Amino acid sequence: MPRFAANLSMLFTEQDFLDRFAAAAEAGFTGVEYLFPYDYPAEEIKARLDANGLTQVLFNLPAGDWAGGDRGIAIFPERVEEFRAGVDQAIAYAKVLGNTQVNCLAGIRPQGADEAAVERTFVENLRYAAEKLQAAGIRLVMEMINTRDIPRFYLNTTRQALAIRDKVGHPNLYLQYDIYHMQIMEGDLARTIESNLAAINHVQLADNPGRNEPGTGEINYRFLFEHLDRVGYQGWIGCEYKPATTTAAGLGWMKAHNVI
Repeated sequence: MPRFAANLSMLFTEQDFLDRFAAAAEAGFTGVEYLFPYDYPAEEIKARLDANGLTQVLFNLPAGDWAGGDRGIAIFPERVEEFRAGVDQAIAYAKVLGNTQVNCLAGIRPQGADEAAVERTFVENLRYAAEKLQAAGIRLVMEMINTRDIPRFYLNTTRQALAIRDKVGHPNLYLQYDIYHMQIMEGDLARTIESNLAAINHVQLADNPGRNEPGTGEINYRFLFEHLDRVGYQGWIGCEYKPATTTAAGLGWMKAHNVI
């Protein structure tokens, strides 16, 4: 059975962020991920990880003004210096937290944008980040996101991500495969994962529709968990879902699937 990490940006939100680490450990999780660590001192987060025996699995590169609507800045030619500064900030946090992979959110395509310039900027930024992160012993992943939840998000499908990866041409760039997003955008989950396993370094989950816990929607998670074992997936699965009620009430899927 794969290893599961609690996404603390979406789970245990009944508690303050720093208290969610203990809640995750108590629920049986051995790893955690979240959107961003940057609002807290790295040493304070590290203390919570250590106190609860948790592995820091993943967080995102700085993604701009999240509250203001940014969902990544990697595609914007006018924000390259901001992106590069964010890479340095992510490395500094990752070194303290023991984090060995970070995710790059591409961003929302502006209306009327020059498509060639957007793609060129994204490729160059990914190449820069992949090189810098590799020197620090950290893997870079990029995430495909559905355009229903985030209209005009730039990176939408596995095929597009693989084409971008080829253009970047750096060995330290992988895919983050979110089952929920890809069920909406392309389906054919098991075959796509198996065919591209070498390029996938992180998986996330939520059911569809609703983006709630496994077992609330159409996705056959029992089959997918067994399939990931069969094909030899060695990474973590981030539980990035919105609990239908409370986090604790929605954790029954873990016992049902023998996760804990």
